[in-house]
Amino acid sequence: MEKPLKPIFNKRIFWDVNFEALDYDTKANFIIERVFERGDVDDIRQCRRYYGDEKVKTALLNTKFLPLHILYLASAVIDEPIEAFRCYKLRQLNPELYPY
Repeated sequence: MEKPLKPIFNKRIFWDVNFEALDYDTKANFIIERVFERGDVDDIRQCRRYYGDEKVKTALLNTKFLPLHILYLASAVIDEPIEAFRCYKLRQLNPELYPY
């Protein structure tokens, strides 16, 4: 099976790393997490097309942190309950301070 063409992500997603030196295969989990956290709908579509739904699902379920609104988006995209995400379980173990 032929590997799909590399996705063209917006450089603002990877503002803190050398974008040109980014290896899409060895840093797949980092890229998937960052695209879901900071990318738009087109970036997410390209990410899913390039990596495939199983790899995206595995990366998102095992990530240590996702903002809550992104967690709900990822849950809908990969069709898994939020309770299945590692970052959700970690959040339950470390509750935030009560906002006064």
